[in-house]
Amino acid sequence: MLGRGIDQILPYPVDPRLYESYMRSALGYVDLAERRNGPIPEEVPFSYVWGDLLADLEKRACDLRVINLETAITTSEHPAAKQINYRMSPGNIGALTAAGIDICTLANNHVLDWSEEGLTETLDSLDRAGIGRAGVGRSAEEAAQAGVAEVTGKGRVLVIAYGSPSAGVPEGWRAGPDRPGINLQPDSIDATVSDIHARTDGLKRPGDLLVVSIHWGWSWGYFIPDEQRAMARALIDAGAADLVFGHSSHHPKGIEIHRGKPILYGAGDLINDYEGITGHEEFKPDLGLAYIADVALGTGKLERLEMIPYRRHRLSLGRADAQEAAWLADMLRRESCLGGMALTQDAEGSVLLSPAGTPER
Repeated sequence: MLGRGIDQILPYPVDPRLYESYMRSALGYVDLAERRNGPIPEEVPFSYVWGDLLADLEKRACDLRVINLETAITTSEHPAAKQINYRMSPGNIGALTAAGIDICTLANNHVLDWSEEGLTETLDSLDRAGIGRAGVGRSAEEAAQAGVAEVTGKGRVLVIAYGSPSAGVPEGWRAGPDRPGINLQPDSIDATVSDIHARTDGLKRPGDLLVVSIHWGWSWGYFIPDEQRAMARALIDAGAADLVFGHSSHHPKGIEIHRGKPILYGAGDLINDYEGITGHEEFKPDLGLAYIADVALGTGKLERLEMIPYRRHRLSLGRADAQEAAWLADMLRRESCLGGMALTQDAEGSVLLSPAGTPER
């Protein structure tokens, strides 16, 4: 979430005015973070908010970088009537290009926070920056299309994105034949599987990897509803997903390996401006994970999943300390269904998931 307080510390922020009952200026969230952890530099470079993550990604030579972007990119002055309205300036699009983002999924409960005008400006901003997208569009047809990214010498990744009413995505945000909006998830497993096949069967080539992104569920808590488990497993069983990228919870939740393929039920927030907000301390809300998935060419099966722990500090990402990393590892052991894979930690605190007996590398 690169809007609101995050946007205000970047070089070209929008008007900080908010319509929240709690806070009337986005600068208030900067103030909360500074009260918690100390001064934040003015007009930080675009790379600042990513902190230690950028060097970690470079070290791992990641082929593709996919995020759920949970803010509009707009100067629109027409907020949706929902009080919590996220936006970042189009002038700060460099915060995405600095991280080498390839595809943004956008089917979430904040992309239309500044009306259809804000959504179309978001699409235009991403298109000008050459960043792929999935889950929203100027029409229902465009919103349902897969984002496609070529990985040179290896194949392609196709990304289908849905927003679910269970995460507070309004029905009124559904894209129409000639109306901008979100690709809302169909209301049954069979309909979702059929929809994905209709969108990808004529597009997918042998060796392509299919990622299904779903913005679903509650903000807090580790419980995973039976319907989410059934949906995610069915997508893999039907060949409609090689990786299920679930999000909405503000903290990481348990993962599952099903038939050798990963399900992230709640990836958790990576970047937000919640630093300094109290409450929900039992979930360690300042901690987040970046997920590095190595998959086998041809089969899409998971070979290794590295989960790198970070702590949000002065609106930037720093590596979590040993105690924080161990807490996250313990949570993942407790809450996950690992399908015969082993969960370990390396010397830097990363949580590693690999077939039992596989040596660390």
